[in-house]
Amino acid sequence: MAAVALLRGAAVGRRSPAWHWRLSGTASHCLARGFGLLGSNPADGVAWTCFRLDGRALVRVRGPDAAPFLLGLSTNELPLSGPPTGAAQPSARAAYAHFLNVQGRTLYDVILYGLPECTEGAPSFLLECDSSVLGALQKHLSMYKIRRKVTVEPSPELHVWAVLPCVPQTSETAPLEERVEGTTMLIRDPRTARMGWRLLTQDDGPALVPRGQLGDLQDYHKYRYQQGIPEGVCDLPPGMALPLESNLVFMNGVSFTKGCYIGQELTARTHHTGVIRKRLFPVKLEGPLPASGVSPGAIVTVTATGQAAGKFRAGQGHVGLALLRSETIKGPLHIKTSESQLVAVTAVVPDWWPTAAK
Repeated sequence: MAAVALLRGAAVGRRSPAWHWRLSGTASHCLARGFGLLGSNPADGVAWTCFRLDGRALVRVRGPDAAPFLLGLSTNELPLSGPPTGAAQPSARAAYAHFLNVQGRTLYDVILYGLPECTEGAPSFLLECDSSVLGALQKHLSMYKIRRKVTVEPSPELHVWAVLPCVPQTSETAPLEERVEGTTMLIRDPRTARMGWRLLTQDDGPALVPRGQLGDLQDYHKYRYQQGIPEGVCDLPPGMALPLESNLVFMNGVSFTKGCYIGQELTARTHHTGVIRKRLFPVKLEGPLPASGVSPGAIVTVTATGQAAGKFRAGQGHVGLALLRSETIKGPLHIKTSESQLVAVTAVVPDWWPTAAK
């Protein structure tokens, strides 16, 4: 029954808990102590850990046709652009999405940020992407621009930071508030509440976050792997990864009610069949590892039968992501390294997923 539950791609709307603007006590506790990566002594007064993500870059898309242009290329609705609506619930100013090729495979994973309208009254957006594909993403956007009134340009002056709580939040901990002013934007990470906040700024990140400290980037990557969050081309190889197998639905990254977009057909058809046989799972690697680590693409095998269960995608130390057939995740599993060494693999189902095997 657990495997059957995982085969269903349950849609997660913006009213789901992942879109709450403040972390619940349970989510905060799991963020800080679920794997013990971000722990800090509460007595030292530090509440938030800031990670500068130099592996992420920003592209600005602006102009009168910016909104329809991006809607025709991305898997999701666009975030709010312009002044707040004044609604009781704050409108999203960030959204997670993928850009797909015509075969429906992921090219680039992006976080889109809605910016205040420029003086001409034209919508403006920032697209956060893997820095190694910054030029390729610009070329992709330019290829579809045709006669649209859109300007696409990099924003190298801005840095991307991830902001995560390092201890469970209490009544004495001042929650972060959305901030969009000047060259600074502090926004809830749209993928899941477990990923805290995104900070875009020209300035030093920890100085802008009350009771913030600078974190080790390796801890950030270990933490997101343990939460099952793919990010960038190592985790989502361009032209290879399928968006629904990459848990795009779980991360609020796709709308099945928006208009057409490049690569929509395969995604929509897979969703409506209700069956996703493989998923990107967090995995733990047990025992000594080769000095070079486990190679991306290494075959994960069912130990008892020798049957292929999937492929290791990427990792940091003893944690990572693997694309596995859902019926095999109970294991035991292993990877045979290039040195003929067997590394035990344990697949984990994140408890924040809307449908989880217990």
